Amino acid sequence: MTSGASTEVREPVSPELVLVAPPDVARVARDRLPDPLAARRRLHAAPALATSGGGVAAVAVPAPRARRRRWTWWLAAAVAVGLAVAEAVFFQGSVFNRSSASEWRTLSGRGNNVDHPSWGEENRPYLRVAPFSYTNGLGKMDAGPPARYISNRIFNDVGQNLFSESAVSQWGWVWGQFLDHTFGLRNEKPGERTPIPFDSNDPLERFKNDLGKIDFTRTPRAPGTGVTRPRQEINTVPSFIDAFAVYGGSDSRLEWLREGPVDGKMSNNRATLLLPDGYLPRVNARDRGLSAGRKRAVPAPAMDLMGPLVGNRSQAIVSGDVRANENIALTATHTLFAREHNRIVSLLPASLPEEDRFQIARRVVGAEQQYITYREFLPALGVHLSPYHGYDPNVDPTISNEFATVGYRVHSMVHGEFEPTVQAGTYTRDELEAFERQGIEVERARGNVTLVIPLGLAFGNPSLLQAVGLGPLLKGLGAERQYRNDEQIDESLRSILFQIPKPGKRDPRSCGSPVVQPGCFSDVQDIGAIDIERGRDHGMPHYNQLRVAYGLAPKGSYAETTGASTESFPRSRMIGRRAPIDDPDILDFTKLRDADGKVIPLTSDEAEEGAVVGKRRTTLAARLKGIYGTGNVDKVDAFVGMLSEPHVRGTEFGELQLAMWKKQFEALRDGDRFSYRNDPMLDRIRSQYGIDYRRTLADLIRLNTGEKVAPDVFKAPID
Repeated sequence: MTSGASTEVREPVSPELVLVAPPDVARVARDRLPDPLAARRRLHAAPALATSGGGVAAVAVPAPRARRRRWTWWLAAAVAVGLAVAEAVFFQGSVFNRSSASEWRTLSGRGNNVDHPSWGEENRPYLRVAPFSYTNGLGKMDAGPPARYISNRIFNDVGQNLFSESAVSQWGWVWGQFLDHTFGLRNEKPGERTPIPFDSNDPLERFKNDLGKIDFTRTPRAPGTGVTRPRQEINTVPSFIDAFAVYGGSDSRLEWLREGPVDGKMSNNRATLLLPDGYLPRVNARDRGLSAGRKRAVPAPAMDLMGPLVGNRSQAIVSGDVRANENIALTATHTLFAREHNRIVSLLPASLPEEDRFQIARRVVGAEQQYITYREFLPALGVHLSPYHGYDPNVDPTISNEFATVGYRVHSMVHGEFEPTVQAGTYTRDELEAFERQGIEVERARGNVTLVIPLGLAFGNPSLLQAVGLGPLLKGLGAERQYRNDEQIDESLRSILFQIPKPGKRDPRSCGSPVVQPGCFSDVQDIGAIDIERGRDHGMPHYNQLRVAYGLAPKGSYAETTGASTESFPRSRMIGRRAPIDDPDILDFTKLRDADGKVIPLTSDEAEEGAVVGKRRTTLAARLKGIYGTGNVDKVDAFVGMLSEPHVRGTEFGELQLAMWKKQFEALRDGDRFSYRNDPMLDRIRSQYGIDYRRTLADLIRLNTGEKVAPDVFKAPID
């Protein structure tokens, strides 16, 4: 397969090209010449060609040779003039018309909808689907059971992994996070500080917290809200699948990311992105070659720092989105698309202006991300949307507060480890020993080496990606199933988010095997508890109210919510009768099953890698009742209730979460004027340069790393 060549062209080529010659003639002529522009010029200068397939044919008129030559000359001249006009039209419109701002995506998202230019724009309030829920109707957070108390009884996985029943690979949650960092980012400036209570005397608490509480600050209120009208929050990034995470939302960030000087002039930037040694640039990447006569280094755009990067900022990488350092899988995905941008640029004629080459590549990369999202990612999770009927200017694609704050929080899917596998000899002995010193387990079997990388070690550690290698890491994500999307959250996220073991631990590997060891850490950060509290912060309605807002009937009991047969605690010697909700034994697993329904022994190796269904000593409904009280299903937090629902058959979601995803992703598709299914420029780019956006994620991994991967990386093999 020729790199960048279209292997399947179902749509007709652009009308402009048909004016020049039959599509097959034009394509052959271009392929034989290194410069497509020269190909067009030679083709235009030639007389019309006789074809047997219905193309343009020259008419033979009996005449003296001299007369026939004059007729042919005039015909050729007329054709040349006509085609020159057609070419001028082609260049001034479509791909090359930079004077028409409406033909290009803005970095801010403004102007996507010509009649409603602010729809989907950055720094605008989230949409609201459901009524606000504040104690005073304006902005005071609703009260409820302490979030960490709920987390210990609902989200606590006690070290037992349950995997996707549909064999969705780790690409499920990684792509989901990459999209989240493309179209959603609340205002992260700290608002009012409202810490989450931490009770060290809770019988279900395994961890110690030297701070005595879990830090939490409210999202700042949008201007003009929270005083005389309900509090609202801002989405600081555009609400589109537009490759924002690659390019960012400002000229200053984009200029820093592009090769060329950083002098405030985009006109002298190159079309390619800055990728030293094929990896994203560090914050100090521009310190050596000072541009435009600067005496001081060009400061890098701001990036979020976490884990080891807090004390070592120079190791942070820079990308379009500030969160690119969060974990090595996310960093790898950013890197993949930066490489893809440069690969596309390399396929374009050098005669084109740099800005045109950049914008064409950006257009294709954005379309590739949409194509993967709607053709691979959503179907893999069982999300099937209504038929597409074209761009609808009456649909507002803006991300809703409910989707961002409740529906799209799928932290339970996040796997606790990465396991890239390579051939023995890929890494040197010194490199393998360095991995082990960091806390990575090295497994050797059948001529291969597998690195078992704990999730905690992957936080804020972009240097680890380069040490492991982009190809092995990306390939490894497709080789293992993600965790089941349920109420359980891995301890790496539920208790030690972004933390590193405290000083004095000689062997970091002991801190995460077989489960996270509380003694290695001195602070607690619980993403599940934060998710609950963020819902209260943003005025999310309770579970049943949110169901009604999305067209679903409310649930009448905890048992109906979870699909359990009972919401009562069992009479058992293992559980105290006085306060069963406070007995740690209520979380014990009593039975495990694999994807085929086969019972798995609790202490077997298969229990660690093959369980998709787990039965506990108590039902989830009983624990919800013990937390929220008898008959109080209407008071269940929306996030908790959503994750407690049984899955709709064939999907990874319960009814409410599925409804939220369908509504939002349909709006993102239907309300985007530049949707890959509505953008005629993509067809023109394909017909003009042979560059096709219709690439699977597997295609992009192969093209940009050379790794051999399965055709569908969103589905993991089952041993």
